[in-house]
Amino acid sequence: MDDDIDPALIAVLEQLWRAHQDISGREWSLAKLAKQSDLAMSTLRRILTSLSDAGLVNVALAETGTGTACLTDDGLTFCREVFA
Repeated sequence: MDDDIDPALIAVLEQLWRAHQDISGREWSLAKLAKQSDLAMSTLRRILTSLSDAGLVNVALAETGTGTACLTDDGLTFCREVFA
């Protein structure tokens, strides 16, 4: 990995890759992603916005502030190349 890449971004991508491989087949909540990535929710949301803008992640937010995130097809391709 490039030293200029934010380690938090890598942590989120790793957890989204894990979530994709989860046998339950369910998307992970933002709370679970934050906990698994060891990030504050504000940091997670900032990173997910960047990843979503790049077309790597889909984020679904509820009016209550809760939500889920998952990798897009492009995100899956990227993570498969990087983590597999």
